[in-house]
Amino acid sequence: MDWDIVKDWMILHGVRIAIIIAVSVVCYLALKRIVPFVMKYMRKAQLQKHSEIEVEKRAKTLSRVFIFTVTVLIFIVASFMILAEFGINIGPLLAGFGVIGVAVGFGAQYLIRDIIGGIFVIIEDQYNVGDVVRIGSVAGIVEEINLRRTVLRDLDGIVHFIPNGESGISSNYTKEWSRVNLNISVAYGTDLDKAISVINRVCREMAQEPYWKEALIKTPEVLRVDNLGDSGIDIKILGDTKPIRQWEVMGEIRKRIKAVFDQEGIEIPWPHTKVYFGETRQSKRRRGQGAPSSPGEEPPEMLPPEDGYDTQSDL
Repeated sequence: MDWDIVKDWMILHGVRIAIIIAVSVVCYLALKRIVPFVMKYMRKAQLQKHSEIEVEKRAKTLSRVFIFTVTVLIFIVASFMILAEFGINIGPLLAGFGVIGVAVGFGAQYLIRDIIGGIFVIIEDQYNVGDVVRIGSVAGIVEEINLRRTVLRDLDGIVHFIPNGESGISSNYTKEWSRVNLNISVAYGTDLDKAISVINRVCREMAQEPYWKEALIKTPEVLRVDNLGDSGIDIKILGDTKPIRQWEVMGEIRKRIKAVFDQEGIEIPWPHTKVYFGETRQSKRRRGQGAPSSPGEEPPEMLPPEDGYDTQSDL
């Protein structure tokens, strides 16, 4: 091996390859520093229209997608430049990639659909990293978004990878603000005005505490009597919270209402059934007249039950 040729090649092309790699690394590091700075500047301009939490999630999502996309482009450009330094003519290579791309395109329809879907998800700001969403039949917190797929982690800790082209209908539970939508059931014998007054009092007292005051946008209160159920009467409570805080607030409301209902003697019903046992005409007559039954008397005729269930047919 002629080491002089190798030495000359290293001096000429090796240095260029090293420079290409160094410039690529510098561009990548600069990108990671500049993009968050730019997003921080953009957040200040958007704070007038959106909440700080929402703007922060949006900036985090855009930063990840933009950094990933530009990093891929830097890698591709650097790879072609290095191949050129090795003496490989990249013109035919690019043409070959074009032909292969057309052929592969027919088999990559789903990939293209996913990328287009991801572009619309990001442009339309449908959801961001940190949001709780339902995509199709899967619900969870968004851990990652890119142009091809969305990654959700559900309450069981299971990670779901959902192609953006298959997302269909997506529902965002935490966009800008969230809502307390809660039904509290009371027994039929309850004084509804008293129950409503107690519930509203509990919510007001809760909203005055510093921790819960920070979580609430609008104090929860009774909206209406929502339903006359099989075992009780449902009272609907509505209120607005900061994003993703609604489940925490609803859990605390349930706990406090249970404690206060116990103190006030307000019953929270549970499913139960009232059973009525029917009686015969003869037994009803005997009870009214006090006459004993005589031997050989015909079988008594059953009265239909006035209320409840017929024990002969249903029990």
